[in-house]
Amino acid sequence: MPKDSDLTRTRKPRLRKPDATDGAEIWALVKSCRPLDENSMYCNLVQADHFRDTCVVAELGGEIVGWVSGHQIPDRDALFVWQVAVSPRARGLGLGKAMLFELVNRDGCADITELKTTITKDNTASWALFDRFARDAGGRLSDVPHFDRDAHFEGRHATEHMVTITLPSATATVRAA
Repeated sequence: MPKDSDLTRTRKPRLRKPDATDGAEIWALVKSCRPLDENSMYCNLVQADHFRDTCVVAELGGEIVGWVSGHQIPDRDALFVWQVAVSPRARGLGLGKAMLFELVNRDGCADITELKTTITKDNTASWALFDRFARDAGGRLSDVPHFDRDAHFEGRHATEHMVTITLPSATATVRAA
C-alpha cells in the first residue's frame, strides 16, 4: 500500500480563493508550520473572507495543505504577502511558489508591479522561496531592514527585512519556470 507522502506527490493540489469557512483550517495549518507567527483564528477568518482575492489556499484530498495571505498595499501597485504556509505532508512539491504565481496572475492583481514581504535574516526557507519566485518570474529581488528588533519589537523579535520583488511588465502574464 502506498504511503500518504507517495499519494501527495502523485496528485496535484487544487489552488483556489479561500472563503470564510476555511478560517479554522487555515489557522490550524499556520499553527502547524513553525516558525510562522500564529495569528488568531479570527484573523485568518477575516483574511479568508475580506481579502480572498489576494489570498490562496491549496487543497489536496479535501484538506487545506497550503496558504498564502496577502493584501494590496493601499494607493500602491504593490502586493504584500503576509504568510506562506505549506503543510509538512505537501512540502517539496513547489507549492509555495505555485501559490505565489497563482496570486500574481489573477485578474485582480493585473496592475501589480511589485510583490513585497518581510523576512528575518535567519529564515532560510523563506529567502529560498522568494529568490526562486523572483528568478522564475523574471523579477528583481532587493531587501532593506524594515521593522527593527529594538525600535518596533521591543527586542522580542528579530528585525524583519522588507523584500521587494519588482515584477516584469504588468501587461505580461508572469509564468512559473
